[in-house]
Amino acid sequence: MYKNKKILAIVMARGGSKGIKRKNLKKINGYSLVAISAKVLKKIKSIDKSIISSDSNQIINEGIKFGLKKIFKRPALLSGDIVSDYDVIKHGLLSAEKFFKTKYDLTLMIQPTSPLRTVKHINDCIKLYFKKKGTTSVWSVSKIDTKFHPMKILEIKNNFLKYFHKKGKKIIARQQLDQKYYRNGACYVVNRKTILKEKNLLGNKSVPYIMSDKVINIDSIEDLDLASFYFNKLFRKKKF
Repeated sequence: MYKNKKILAIVMARGGSKGIKRKNLKKINGYSLVAISAKVLKKIKSIDKSIISSDSNQIINEGIKFGLKKIFKRPALLSGDIVSDYDVIKHGLLSAEKFFKTKYDLTLMIQPTSPLRTVKHINDCIKLYFKKKGTTSVWSVSKIDTKFHPMKILEIKNNFLKYFHKKGKKIIARQQLDQKYYRNGACYVVNRKTILKEKNLLGNKSVPYIMSDKVINIDSIEDLDLASFYFNKLFRKKKF
């Protein structure tokens, strides 16, 4: 609990990943991605409950081993390739409220595929939520490199390259581009009303938590290797 608000953390870890098989069980420095998320959450005193949302018994057991609560096995309907994060979070929140017989004011969405998140990142997101009245959510984001700015993106139409944005051809220098951001998967904080009444995870007053720290979202073996390098560098001088 933080400022009299109950907080639920949901670790989202389905078993059917395509890019890397059994991705959420891959290990970095001896710990699975699920274990890394669970160990970080265990250190955050403001979180009331941390649960695992998965369709895989092996992943569920891994979560339990490192302190996550199992209150359901995620139904197949919510475990496909094109299921929205919103549907999974809503299911997790309502299931937790029914199981624990309480209402949670805030829900944290935690993805094991972002193993470089730290206790500080999550605590900062929670604190940031309370800084502005009427905040509906806090999303961790990182700056987009100007090479990938929407104004510089190309698409192929009828076998020819075209600017994705109609104003793209007018851009001469990167100094003309305004800063854009992408959600980096490290942490999401969303209030109950936004999930259950507005029926999304952003809301109309979402505050950005802009991260300058290295963030890697694992989708490939190369990502996993890179995350391992930075993880070991991050915790080289302190115990994880």
